[in-house]
Amino acid sequence: MSSALAAAEAFTPEEASALAPYFGNTDLPVFVLTNLPEAVKGALFARYSRSAKSARRLFLDEFLGEGQRPGVGAPATGGANEAGGVQGMLPLPPSETGPGQGRAHRLYSRILAEYGDDSVAQLGGAHLACEGISNVATKIVERGRLMAYLEQSTRYVPLTARPGGNWPYVVPAEIDDPALRARFVETLDRAFATYARWIEPLQAYYRRRHPRAAGDSEGVHRSVIRAKALDALRGLLPAATRSNVGIYGSGQAYEALLLRMQAHELAESRELAGLMLAELRKVIPAFLERVDREDRGGRWRDYLRRRNADSRSLAAALATKMAEDCGADASVPADGVVLTDFDPEGEVKVVAAALYPASGLTYDRLLAAARAMTVEERIRVLRASVGERENRRHRPGRAFEHATYGFDVLTDYGAFRDLQRHRMLTIDWQDLTVRHGSVRPGDVDAVGARADWDRAMADSADLHERASRACSPLVAQYAVSMAYCTRFHLRMNAREAMHVLELRTTPQGHPAYRRVCQRMHRLIAEGAGHAAIADAMTFVDHGEVALERLDAERRSERRRATSGGGAGHPPVGRESGE
Repeated sequence: MSSALAAAEAFTPEEASALAPYFGNTDLPVFVLTNLPEAVKGALFARYSRSAKSARRLFLDEFLGEGQRPGVGAPATGGANEAGGVQGMLPLPPSETGPGQGRAHRLYSRILAEYGDDSVAQLGGAHLACEGISNVATKIVERGRLMAYLEQSTRYVPLTARPGGNWPYVVPAEIDDPALRARFVETLDRAFATYARWIEPLQAYYRRRHPRAAGDSEGVHRSVIRAKALDALRGLLPAATRSNVGIYGSGQAYEALLLRMQAHELAESRELAGLMLAELRKVIPAFLERVDREDRGGRWRDYLRRRNADSRSLAAALATKMAEDCGADASVPADGVVLTDFDPEGEVKVVAAALYPASGLTYDRLLAAARAMTVEERIRVLRASVGERENRRHRPGRAFEHATYGFDVLTDYGAFRDLQRHRMLTIDWQDLTVRHGSVRPGDVDAVGARADWDRAMADSADLHERASRACSPLVAQYAVSMAYCTRFHLRMNAREAMHVLELRTTPQGHPAYRRVCQRMHRLIAEGAGHAAIADAMTFVDHGEVALERLDAERRSERRRATSGGGAGHPPVGRESGE
């Protein structure tokens, strides 16, 4: 059978040898880029879009160092030979070396700084680690949608170590009054000491309640017992608790993140942005040139500061007036989830979209046909569209993006941390406060820790009030324990809902966010009346689980045994987050 792909460009043996370290092959029309800095990959693709040359030819002609180019005896003389030539570009920083770095830097400088063509900044990226930052700061960092994050888990890492004799939390720089600062340290020290003191009693309680099953190793049993104890106690930890975050993003995403962090009211955010910028300039400096320019980054920061200040001031005034006119807001029920809005015809639209590609009919005719269907007929269409799913990673096509749902959620801050990290939904949240009350796990009472828990919550509320008056509500967030409830609103289409609800109701999930997602699934079926869409979410689990991590740890141990790895370690890169 003949190939529909174009034949690859031919290269001389010398050219092929020069290309070999940087491309997966030199004789096929499909290849990967290897051993090149991210900035060079992005710059090469940026030129690729505006040149008649192949990518490998561009690399030979414009990116490979002069001494490395086959058949080149003298350096080129600079002038432009195509759109995107080298005239007028900025000089190469001394730190940038390697194949194509100079060309890449000058190209980005011109396209980004002079032309403002932001799309090229999506073509290269970097991995970055932020360690020892507060949980307040992690939410600032993780607000961007088009980035990837991994955050340290409170389920697998008991926060009992005291480097330098200090518990792992951040004291915000804004607390400069000595008396308040001493009160902050005293309160958080006591919270961490309470957390550490009850870890072993809770583990002993769970070991008695859930003895090791025949066939389970000691390592599996130990891991699930510890995870359950840490799950129960994480509400004692304050939002000031230090965490580690790994980030991968494009140059464009980093630029937006840094400017947003530089404009933030919290000093930790601005300090962290400075450290991030210095590190990122070691690997993708060309993407970040506009951050320090007053006519670009400066004006962007000023806009963000004004926007944030004006919107917060207006919202606070409006909330005060509404409270005076209508009383306290009690719109969120005891189960913590409200379906705020949905398209009544969302399911009809999904059915029509599922039929559209293979039908040959117009979308409006298919809408009319879907409206006339019974629920059972719609279920049949969507089951055919979804197919036989063997696991939750087998997901339907884009037809499910035609229905959307909005939810207002009130749940403990720990559960919010997990749900917030989903990238493709639209989410916004309110400041962390103590006004919505806190959640105390029943097992805390069972082991006799209720008095200590309640004291920690009272201490947190008192410190939050003091910090709010002395500093600001934003700074006061550091004092709030994770057991306190926070309010957030999220919107997602049915395709993303399938992903989120199936993932976050798996048996190994934390009970707090499992309850939230189980409620969302029921509201899609019953509140929105989209029974066919809810039916397609076949891996949503509404069951109750005694030891959430047990099955997952068993599977992990089997995989480790098969691969020859060690036992007793938490899974790496787990999709279920906390």
